Amino acid sequence: MSRKAEWNEDDAAAIIAAQQDHGLLAVLSELNHTFGYLHRDAIGLAAKALNLSRAEVHGVATFYHDFRECRPGRHVLKLCGAEACQSMGCEALAAQAMQELGIAFGETTSDEAVTLERVYCLGLCACAPAALLDEKPYARLDQSAISSLIAEARK
Repeated sequence: MSRKAEWNEDDAAAIIAAQQDHGLLAVLSELNHTFGYLHRDAIGLAAKALNLSRAEVHGVATFYHDFRECRPGRHVLKLCGAEACQSMGCEALAAQAMQELGIAFGETTSDEAVTLERVYCLGLCACAPAALLDEKPYARLDQSAISSLIAEARK
């Protein structure tokens, strides 16, 4: 995963201007994609441009789990916690990942290498348990596979 652009207000304003005719979700999605997260100042800029309250924009930004309030690590490991993955032992794998990384879901390692996230249903139910590392899917995970993904992400 390549590191996203550093936050700056001028680029954010240009993104908002280019996307505002497509609505709030398009604006927030493009800001999140460009910077890797929604900087706190992006909420106010988007609200002003779209003639919405900061509360309305914040509500949408916090409703969708793919929008982040903080810059993620260089790699993002998403572990599925839906029913099919639960039935195939995802909770033990999640505990292992948290222990190996030394972080909980929603956190980033101190070296900023890995952000660990919980997601629900990756559409790989028949191949559970499943994960995404930098948007690449991995299925039929076991303890060895989780350790390998973590090692890859820590490089």
